[in-house]
Amino acid sequence: MKIDLHAHSTASDGTESPAELVAAAKAAGLTTLAITDHDTTAGWVEAVGAAIREGIELVRGIEISCSRNYRSIHLLGYLPDPDDPRLAIELARARDSRVNRMDRMVQRMADDGIPVTVEEVRAQLAPGATLGRPHLADALVASGVVPTRDEAFRDLLHDGSKYYVGHYAPDPVVAIELVRAAGGVPVLAHPFAMRTGTISDGMVEELADAGLAGLEAHHRDHEPADVARAVHLAQRHGLVVTGSSDYHGTGKLNRLGEFTTDPREWSRIVEQSHGVKVIKP
Repeated sequence: MKIDLHAHSTASDGTESPAELVAAAKAAGLTTLAITDHDTTAGWVEAVGAAIREGIELVRGIEISCSRNYRSIHLLGYLPDPDDPRLAIELARARDSRVNRMDRMVQRMADDGIPVTVEEVRAQLAPGATLGRPHLADALVASGVVPTRDEAFRDLLHDGSKYYVGHYAPDPVVAIELVRAAGGVPVLAHPFAMRTGTISDGMVEELADAGLAGLEAHHRDHEPADVARAVHLAQRHGLVVTGSSDYHGTGKLNRLGEFTTDPREWSRIVEQSHGVKVIKP
């Protein structure tokens, strides 16, 4: 088995549709793929149909944007019931907040003479997708302000930029409780990636006590020392260890299957779920 538990489609900030994402996973030799778009399950239906056609195992998931003390924390929720009312309300609140935030970011840029409009940002958005900074980056590329999405983030859209505006995001303990209540399995995404701000050992312990199931240890943004730290903490707290690509299509350098999850660890996730089922080929 070759299992990749973190990938994005055009339902959030990936560059491939859910069907294209599944087809790309099949072409990359994956046997199991998780679709984990930001704060949305909008890509699930299309991905399910593609998985059945392609003959690949599909894990329906989400990546929930969380925050504590102005630090961004990302939580992967595998196999939750999307109709759980508390989870659905929280995800909708986060998506709505992103819309207001984008208006403010574009206005800050306009005040500095940067030629981009909200309409141009929305033109980069697939129907039903979660609005995010990558769409603003793509609009800046289309307008000729910067040559690439990566440079847009490096120069204009990073967390310390004067154009940056935060959006609503739940505390990770709240998100963990919501995922568990919806029958899903919560795993902390790239916990020691410098781009989001590393998480302390104490926070990992707190989140484990709150119901966290695992740590995404094997990831492009983790150095070998980060991987070792994550594995050690997972062993200490009885957590699952995962590996994933965090694939976004052409939006990032990450490639499908560059990091994968051991089948035994994947089995531990499935055993804890009671939301939606894994789509089998």
